[in-house]
Amino acid sequence: MNGFYVIANQQKDTCRREAEFIRKYLEDHGKKCYIQEQARSAPDSRYRYTDAGAIPPDVEGVLVLGGDGTLIQASRDLVETGLPLLGINMGSLGYLAEIDLQNVPVALDRLMGDDFSIEDRMMIAGTVYHQNRVLMRDMALNDIVIGRRAMRVIDINLFVDDIFLCSYRADGFIVSTPTGSTGYSLSAGGPIVEPEASLMLLTAVAPHTLTSRSIVLPDNVAVTVEVTKGKAEDREKPAEAMFDGDTSVALTPGSRVVVTKAEKKTHIIKINHTSFVEIIRQKLR
Repeated sequence: MNGFYVIANQQKDTCRREAEFIRKYLEDHGKKCYIQEQARSAPDSRYRYTDAGAIPPDVEGVLVLGGDGTLIQASRDLVETGLPLLGINMGSLGYLAEIDLQNVPVALDRLMGDDFSIEDRMMIAGTVYHQNRVLMRDMALNDIVIGRRAMRVIDINLFVDDIFLCSYRADGFIVSTPTGSTGYSLSAGGPIVEPEASLMLLTAVAPHTLTSRSIVLPDNVAVTVEVTKGKAEDREKPAEAMFDGDTSVALTPGSRVVVTKAEKKTHIIKINHTSFVEIIRQKLR
């Protein structure tokens, strides 16, 4: 790689110093490096944190300073560019941001020498409807969560390819990608899935039943989660749909969230060649 773009929280001194170190290191080796100027967009912008249109055309890879959450945000903003992302963790070891600060020079040398691999990660696309009117469309790398907005359970119906599967009374419902299987889905009792797989995981959050289990589906189905009236019919907006814990929209009884495999993928740069099994073993210690 010869051209790099650094995404960092400019409000944090550690991120700013590390970004400047990376730029100097790359430029000293004859490479080009740009640092993101703005950390977050205005509310009416077409992006959330990073303006893909501001990335110069000679950039071949994006370095994201932060944790897994920062990398997920960058993946959503830059998905249309197809640029691969490398996460540099500013805290503890993450599942996505695998490079720690002390190993940054080694990682940069590997990038400049094209000594790395790229993993393709499935994303999901969600469309929120109410009375056949589209309320919102967005994508997620980790998960789309239908959750309650108050301290009362929500009632939902679940459909797969427009065929009724079951009903839930629960605190929420998660539609997760394999990448998201180690996130909220795992906390709710979902399985851990190899991140390069292509499938969808369905997990209810604190369901009011003794028999609820996660459901694993192929990537070519459409999953519909419908909010029903149940005991929440007296509330105007009992739930919300949230994409990767970031963008969200309120749901009323009768609202539907239709989730399918997204056409685009996130491309993650791997430097360490550490197997997913080894990462899981480290987390289970």
